[in-house]
Amino acid sequence: MLGTAVRSEHLAPGVHRSDTRQQMKKRWIWVCLVVLVMGAVFVWSLTSEGNKSASAPISFDLTEGATLYQDYCAACHGADLEGQPGWQSAGPDNVFPAPPHDETGHTWHHSDTVLFDYTKWGGAEALARQGVDFQSGMPAFDADLTDDQIRAILAFIKSTWPQDLQDAQAQRNAEETEETR
Repeated sequence: MLGTAVRSEHLAPGVHRSDTRQQMKKRWIWVCLVVLVMGAVFVWSLTSEGNKSASAPISFDLTEGATLYQDYCAACHGADLEGQPGWQSAGPDNVFPAPPHDETGHTWHHSDTVLFDYTKWGGAEALARQGVDFQSGMPAFDADLTDDQIRAILAFIKSTWPQDLQDAQAQRNAEETEETR
């Protein structure tokens, strides 16, 4: 009896122990819901389409990237990233030859998102998604390479550029990220 009387002192007048338990249960449910929603938003932000394409400060195995480049890219873009001759002019079929990916080309002018999408979806589809009708010789690799393999290839290509071009391309990525916020 004495224990019951002491516990009752802590309850506000007119509030029963079952009311307090109900309130605690409601608070617990709200806390769980808030944590669940925050977790869902966090996971969504990591997996949203925009973030899939954009570069993240994740390191990739450059040896794997170099091997994948030789297996999937070198036939068109050159074993030494030199591209095809005459890459700046369309051929008789109105398709541009494969450009170099070394510092003499324009790859470093593009953000990681553009490079990723161009590789994954192919040139024509990547541009069509931006509302541009363009005949491109760049095939899609979405059926042949995983997203991480594409990123490993891009990391390898970028690792061959002089530091000033890497910095310029990193700035392009930062500007694109800022524009999408």
